[in-house]
Amino acid sequence: MRTTDDQKIRMEGFPAEVTVIDVGPRDGLQSEPGWIPTEEKIALIDGLIDAGIRQLEATSFVSPRAVPQMRDAAEVIAGVDRSKGAALTALVPNARGAERAAAVGIDAMVVFLSASESHNRKNVNRSVAQSLDGFGEVCGVAGEAGIPVYGAIATSFGCPFEGSVPVSRVVDIAKAYRDLGITRLTLGDTTGMATPPIVKATCRALRRELPETEVTLHFHNTRGVGLACVYAGLEEGVTRYEASIGGLGGCPFAPGATGNICTEDLVYMLDECGVRSGVDLARLVEVSRRLESVVGRTLPGQVMKAGPRLSLYPVDSVATACG
Repeated sequence: MRTTDDQKIRMEGFPAEVTVIDVGPRDGLQSEPGWIPTEEKIALIDGLIDAGIRQLEATSFVSPRAVPQMRDAAEVIAGVDRSKGAALTALVPNARGAERAAAVGIDAMVVFLSASESHNRKNVNRSVAQSLDGFGEVCGVAGEAGIPVYGAIATSFGCPFEGSVPVSRVVDIAKAYRDLGITRLTLGDTTGMATPPIVKATCRALRRELPETEVTLHFHNTRGVGLACVYAGLEEGVTRYEASIGGLGGCPFAPGATGNICTEDLVYMLDECGVRSGVDLARLVEVSRRLESVVGRTLPGQVMKAGPRLSLYPVDSVATACG
């Protein structure tokens, strides 16, 4: 990457390296109305790994009635080439899901709830307290299998039913996770209500109250500021970001929940800011373009359409203005 001295100064304070976690195989595909064949899901995950993604949210072990697209979770995990060392995680809502995930040797389980009571009831049909009580059973199953458990908080930056979510509410849930032994935490922006000031305030509160907790940020681009929120996270020193290949996704249990921030757009921004991700942007774009043919529509990713900033074209390929 070519940079100027002033660009290096402007990027001062950013982490030197971050981890990009692709959630497309789970969060991206879960709301697709048409069935995505198991072999296509496996090919998507293998393609992401080949592009340099080293952690993926591969599937979820939820009720097939609730999320039919994930009914082949065990088959997907069994079919992925795991020889290249990428970590596969999966959402698990309860002990039964944890047992299924443990049986296929998942690398980490992710438990999830919402910061707001109303969205948690819509999403998992439980109160927040009931969700937390159930996570103890999940942690027990995972502990017996030697599998780590990560925590996620949906609607961390705002709820489509309740509006603003107090930062103190997010901190309290993070403390409840810590008491369960969970110290890797994802803050989810379920309907794109995050803004850079809210992101900064939340990150600072968690760093102050729970310095042992490692934060991952997960943004949606519903209102067009997803990457601006990543930029705010980088300024706060956060080194883990979730994104979805092609910008695919959106929570099926929240109104207006358009896609996640796009993995290749995120990697492009990181490259231009001099932040290492270990991901090959060109290969990532190839995966995204193939995914369009699988889902049968144009995806919202921008870099896959325009190419990197210094993509050049022959002058004769463009018509000359007349007059």
